[in-house]
Amino acid sequence: MAVANRERVLRAATRTFLARGYRSSVDDIARSAGVAKQTVYHHFPSKDALFRAVAQDLAASVLVELDAAPRDLRAGLLRFAAAYRERVLGPQGIATFRTLVPEMARFPARARAMYAGSAGVLVERLAQVLSGAMEAGRLRRDDPEYAAELLLGMLVGMDRVKRLFGISPSGESEARRAARIVDSFLRAFEP
Repeated sequence: MAVANRERVLRAATRTFLARGYRSSVDDIARSAGVAKQTVYHHFPSKDALFRAVAQDLAASVLVELDAAPRDLRAGLLRFAAAYRERVLGPQGIATFRTLVPEMARFPARARAMYAGSAGVLVERLAQVLSGAMEAGRLRRDDPEYAAELLLGMLVGMDRVKRLFGISPSGESEARRAARIVDSFLRAFEP
């Protein structure tokens, strides 16, 4: 029962923080979870602690599976690109970005830890794949971490900025957009 209540509180807090940001009240979260306010505090000693738990979960949600050594590098990067763009540029990804970024100054140590456990892990995993492709001669040799950061930036970049400002995506399909980005990246790192 305690684990179930904790999960209900986390789900309710996630919905509430995504809708209203940090200004959400613990009363609203408890009401949304269908529990008493004391139950929220039983699982999380403060609103800050609850926000940190939600933020950690949201940050981890950007992690996307990545083939460790895809036979077809382009196909592997396309699968990754489509999944990553869907997570980061979808409604929850944009809401997460809007919620977390303004609060990072409040929790600087937690922000660094969240980066390390989410985007940092993604950069590391992608750099390993790209390093393997560089060693196999499928990509020109360069700094794999730089290449990973460049690809991730290309996949999100201005598309996130546009969505944050409420500008609808262009008429181009997501699959086509991801393919154009991956192909541009691969041309930039041709052996």
